[in-house]
Amino acid sequence: MPMACKIYLDNCCFNRPYDDQTQPRIQFETQAKLFIQGLVMEFLNQHFKTL
Repeated sequence: MPMACKIYLDNCCFNRPYDDQTQPRIQFETQAKLFIQGLVMEFLNQHFKTL
């Protein structure tokens, strides 16, 4: 059975892809945010049907 967990994403993470990507930490945070966003979208697409 998959484990459930809560992930807190503050508003700053949604702007992270638009920040200066020359800094390694910013790149890592951007990749993490986009990965989590992709997982959420995949879950929503599998469990909810569009009207």
